Amino acid sequence: MLTPTAMKNPSPHTDLPAPELLSIEPPVRPPGSTARPLAAGTVVADVESPTLIQPIASTTTSSSQVDRSAGRGGRIARTGIAFVAGAALVAGGFGLASVTQDDPDTTDAPVVAVSAPASDPAQSENPGAGQSSSTTVPPLVEELEPAAFVAQILGPSVVQVETNAGLGSGVVFRDGLVMTNQHVIAGASQIQIRTSDGRTFETTLVGADARNDIAVLRVEDGAGLPVAQLSTDEPVVGQFTVAIGSPFQLQQTVTSGIVSALNRPVPNQAGGFNAMLQTDTAINPGNSGGALADRAGRVIGINTSIRTDGTSNSNVGIGFAVPIATALNVADRILAGDALDPGVLGVAGSTQDGEVGVLVDEITAGGAAEAAGLQAGDRILTVNGAPVTSFDELAGLVQSYFSGEEIELIVERPGQNEPVTIVAVLN
Repeated sequence: MLTPTAMKNPSPHTDLPAPELLSIEPPVRPPGSTARPLAAGTVVADVESPTLIQPIASTTTSSSQVDRSAGRGGRIARTGIAFVAGAALVAGGFGLASVTQDDPDTTDAPVVAVSAPASDPAQSENPGAGQSSSTTVPPLVEELEPAAFVAQILGPSVVQVETNAGLGSGVVFRDGLVMTNQHVIAGASQIQIRTSDGRTFETTLVGADARNDIAVLRVEDGAGLPVAQLSTDEPVVGQFTVAIGSPFQLQQTVTSGIVSALNRPVPNQAGGFNAMLQTDTAINPGNSGGALADRAGRVIGINTSIRTDGTSNSNVGIGFAVPIATALNVADRILAGDALDPGVLGVAGSTQDGEVGVLVDEITAGGAAEAAGLQAGDRILTVNGAPVTSFDELAGLVQSYFSGEEIELIVERPGQNEPVTIVAVLN
């Protein structure tokens, strides 16, 4: 992982105002509780129960270390990040509270009751493969507005995730399998899903990764549930987006907006950073684990958190989603029983005003960067094609991969007229 080592003016977070970066998550799980083990004896990656609000680290880091523990510090006044799950209806209005599975207020009226397009389960190259061939394509009006089109196509594949600890959302991404946020199911002893047409299904937790905030549920008797199509295209800033989920327990709520930014470094539950999609699409408590989709109804991200103004826990136009490529990589590793150790590059770096990229100041002996031939004085410009503009951004990009995975760096090197391509296998 990449971690700042020279944060300027670090200060305790206790002087921060109320929640600011809201993750769409359920209530904080009981202290000391842990997630269930993975199937086949693989242990679920987990961390100590975090506080609900996690302030954003300073982006003015002058020097940082790439290792397994991301630094915290740097005060951001009146802003923060919070999970967006576990919303429940309470007396006097909406609020954050736990939701039991037999809560009489749970929304069960179907909003979208049509089937999603069918796909061939044998098409392994299609991330959305595994959908039941018995489903039918709903009749679509040619003049249908984009958000209405997405609601018809994707709505049946988005479910409400109900636990004894709270409530969130989820996406059927393969036959009988649901993807959601780890924080939605953290500490839960009972988990069920509710479909768009009001049916409920019991589930078992296959595994979860707290660092990337992704969990996989296996749905009992869930074969044939409509499977969402997952995008294989790179998101583009400014592209149209639609979110579907259960904010404040309002199942199948559809909102629209755009992709506001790519690779935003957002603090995660493990003390590092995640490279997230930023969107102005309205997402609120209960949206956690739900879909962020493009205009064709393909999922481009899993809605996870929002940034707030410090005075409320609702949307102010800045939300974050785990990119679907990252989420699917995590889900595949969980299903395969592979390790979830984060990738480590092993550099200390800094940024300067007016300069692009991140300047490498030091190389960790025996680390991935040294083995790949990275040198002090190199300036890292991209990670797997994604531009790097700050050390936190570099940290988020590297930490979206796992130990043993390969990344390609484009760097400027003193004395070289052309950029240098370096392939590093992360520790």
